[in-house]
Amino acid sequence: MKLEDIHSVYFVGIGGIGMSALARWFKHNRKAVSGYDKTETVLTAKLQEEDIEVHFNDDLDLIPSKVKNSTNGVLVVFTPAIPKDHSELNWLKDQGYEVMKRSQVLGVIAKSMKTVAVAGTHGKTTTSSMVVHLLKSAEIDCTGFLGGISTNYETNMIMNDSADSIAVIEADEFDRSFLTLFPDYAIVTAADPDHLDIYGDKDALKNTFRDFIGQVKTEGELIIKEELAEDLIRNKELSRTTYGLTAQGVSIEKLKIEDGSFIFDYVSQAEIIDGLQLMVPGYHNVENMMAAITVARMLGASKEAIKKGVSTYRGVKRRFEWIINSSDLKFIDDYAHHPVEIKALLTSVRDLFPGKKITAIFQPHLFTRTRDFAEGFSSSLSLADEVILLDIYPARELPIEGVTSEMILKDITIDNKSISSKEDLIENVKQAQPEVLLTIGAGDIDKLVNPIKEAML
Repeated sequence: MKLEDIHSVYFVGIGGIGMSALARWFKHNRKAVSGYDKTETVLTAKLQEEDIEVHFNDDLDLIPSKVKNSTNGVLVVFTPAIPKDHSELNWLKDQGYEVMKRSQVLGVIAKSMKTVAVAGTHGKTTTSSMVVHLLKSAEIDCTGFLGGISTNYETNMIMNDSADSIAVIEADEFDRSFLTLFPDYAIVTAADPDHLDIYGDKDALKNTFRDFIGQVKTEGELIIKEELAEDLIRNKELSRTTYGLTAQGVSIEKLKIEDGSFIFDYVSQAEIIDGLQLMVPGYHNVENMMAAITVARMLGASKEAIKKGVSTYRGVKRRFEWIINSSDLKFIDDYAHHPVEIKALLTSVRDLFPGKKITAIFQPHLFTRTRDFAEGFSSSLSLADEVILLDIYPARELPIEGVTSEMILKDITIDNKSISSKEDLIENVKQAQPEVLLTIGAGDIDKLVNPIKEAML
């Protein structure tokens, strides 16, 4: 498939965060774009506002005529979340259309552009948005395919200005999607066990990360968290830069917390960039920014542009997102859904607000993840002063007998812990009288953020 031969792109599952970004990119590059999704959301509404035709019933008659009239020049993109009995997708396959997964299409796009691929079981959305922002601050043309909404740009799709644009792609390990990419630069932020419903065990996940790293171009560069390097890199000849708060490669010095921001010096073997101020707090975000700075410098961003970019970076929606920041209440919403992420979040919050009571509301995501990491969730959530658990958000899964939020609750070591229904949550939060309040999870807990905010103001 050649991109220049396509005139129309039809998305089956257009409302997903990654699919909607891809739809925007094709629209920006003068292709006719339309699609189906089962649910109307804020994302689908924004697509419609941008003159992208979207419908919400699985109905062949609703497929636009420009798609149905001929298979020539039409690309169909689908998400693996679409059920196997979906009538539109099956009809399009039967008619001989070019049908590809989103990850395959990203692979095709990446082949035509210099590519930075950002991978990791956590940190990839934030880090890829950081890379984009640093490049934009340096006036280096880039295209950003992000897995979240950038606060700086209010979108998940950062558009290119020219054909020579650098592609910054969030490389997703779920369903091994990132194996369609052969990047010029790759960042690997983490490889903790996750998606064990897909991989089976942690070794299979690690092997897939090793495969991804093996696809970095021979003349390319790998930027990798230092503790991962020895375990994941097969090709010892591959040029790599390691990083971490106290790494032998890129590290930081003079780290301090000041008025809710992190101040630090970036230190590599070649240079020091001093006095950087990151307004999106968290030790994990400092590390993410280290990786972003490293690749941005490799791509030609000046020290001055780096300083400006770091200080003006405002994060990604639902990644340490401030909801209320007053003297009486700090309210932060975060997408964390893995024990390592929750530990990093709570550790940073504890250091930001020493002596404050931290109330964490957590909605577990997936029955399999809850089953596989219940002990880890209990341990990380025990870093809070109070924990309120919601029921498990099932997403794509059916219930598993015996797997409930109680699996997490029973091993949380603090006394102030409970399970709440969504209906009772606001009243329970009021009774808790939190000083620092966190809503945590990847399910639909985000829909409760504004009601909680209104109740607490």
